[in-house]
Amino acid sequence: MVAAGHYLAAAAGLEILRRGGNAIDAGVAMGFCCPILEPHQNGLGGESPILIHHARSGRVVAVNGQGVAPQAATIDWFRQQQIDSIPGDGLLPATVPSTVDNYVTALAQFGTLSLEEVVGPALELASNGFPLYHSLLARIRQCADCFRDQWPSTGELYLRGGQVPQWGDPQTNPGIAAVLQQMIAAERSSATRGRVAGLDAARDLFYTGWPAEQMAEFARDTRVQDATGGTHSGLLAYDDLSAYRAKVENTVSVEYHGLQVHKCSSWSQGPVFCQQLRLLDGFDLESMGHNQPDYVHTWIECAKLAFADRECHYGDPEFSSVPLQRLLSPQYAAERRVLVDPLRASLELRPGDLPARSLETRAIDPGRHGGDTTGAVAVDADGNMIAITPSGGWIHSSPVIPALGFPLGTRGQMFSLDADHPNALQPGKRPRTTLSPSLVMRSGRPWMVFQTPGGDQQDQWTLQFFLNLVHFQMGVQQALDAPLFHSEHFPASFYPHNQSPGRVVIEERIPAPIRAALADRGHDVHTCGAWELGRVMGIRFDEQRGLVYGGASARGETAYAQGW
Repeated sequence: MVAAGHYLAAAAGLEILRRGGNAIDAGVAMGFCCPILEPHQNGLGGESPILIHHARSGRVVAVNGQGVAPQAATIDWFRQQQIDSIPGDGLLPATVPSTVDNYVTALAQFGTLSLEEVVGPALELASNGFPLYHSLLARIRQCADCFRDQWPSTGELYLRGGQVPQWGDPQTNPGIAAVLQQMIAAERSSATRGRVAGLDAARDLFYTGWPAEQMAEFARDTRVQDATGGTHSGLLAYDDLSAYRAKVENTVSVEYHGLQVHKCSSWSQGPVFCQQLRLLDGFDLESMGHNQPDYVHTWIECAKLAFADRECHYGDPEFSSVPLQRLLSPQYAAERRVLVDPLRASLELRPGDLPARSLETRAIDPGRHGGDTTGAVAVDADGNMIAITPSGGWIHSSPVIPALGFPLGTRGQMFSLDADHPNALQPGKRPRTTLSPSLVMRSGRPWMVFQTPGGDQQDQWTLQFFLNLVHFQMGVQQALDAPLFHSEHFPASFYPHNQSPGRVVIEERIPAPIRAALADRGHDVHTCGAWELGRVMGIRFDEQRGLVYGGASARGETAYAQGW
């Protein structure tokens, strides 16, 4: 079973399974398709955290799929430029693109096929094209003036004679096709030394060969106006690219109702999912009733506590001392749980072990920085599982590198320029990303993989999906389709780091009397469209019946689950 943010990516993953590949092969195949099919949601210049259960070894691991800050990127540099917040667009926020290394690392250590076999569908899409669809076309239309007047390399790829294309027009990407062809050629040249040697050669081609040279040259020689109001070239250099290596590392996990939930470490926001589970474990959620006032209120107040810790404690653990053992302990959750007032919404940011602080509404126009994310999940009959959350490198945030067909990413906007913050900018450090795939085991056996796009909301929307399954006995698609809500109480991870104290955004399918009851408790309730929040996808094992159940949210209309 596979699911992906675009149905053609899902079809590619399913085809890999049909050819005898395992779930990791299928996941990587889908991952390489996503930047071509959804360039407004992710790109080869971005990042892609991965969680894997490898059936043969029994290991559950994370590929730490977030690129690092360039060596030239320092707090002092930004202060000298009189920049107080890293912008969300242009070239300044580029970190080392991690996506290609993430996928090759996963394939080399846990897959079975060659890179040539796995990227075949992506190469076909890049070379022969696919029909333009509504959300991609809407983004091209929104950015047409910029593509036409400021970023001609992007306009050349996504406009037609300077004009917006039509729905259904074929979209190719010759630059990405050339990159993939060169990687395949590098793999073939080392094939006599074995499969892994071939994969390493393909990976090295991207990070030390022609693509790396093109990325470094573009960052150095191109000046782009960004949200600072100034015009800047990038800080990313060839040596940053050639020195980078993805790492396979341990996950962070907690047990909840007999299930072992695995997340990426504090270089992501993943542990906030675990903290929310620890807090909610002290409440009788089932007796409150699904999406009833007590349930939503309690859920939101626990989310606020967990995300306050994310804001004040999380960072790259290789650079910052993050007290994860305490943050994820039942004792700490018990201390924090008493802060939940069952009748009133809290309006402060209340991290543990630090003073509470007041929040003021901050709503600055983010400009063109904003992007989204996509996803890919896969399982196979042997019990292998993979969950990928590809993002960054959006075509509306930074101009396309002409020869390569993709832009650099802008994830550096998530760094703090406060030197005392655990997420403070340092050369070689990973920004605390919002990207957060999920993997769950039960009694040492595979149970589920799931993920969603959505920035700060990822570990809110996926948590509701998870609780729908665990506490309310919903099937996978029913749990995906249930109405969603989220908090925007805490500072946002993305530039300009807006915050809205007490705000709850809630789909209108949750009845008006429930929304009114939440407002009466002090929540700042904002109602959105009936099917507006989240694009969760997931696959669950049912070992008793010998089945897997997969689903993808109908929101957005392009995600799809397919099984064989």
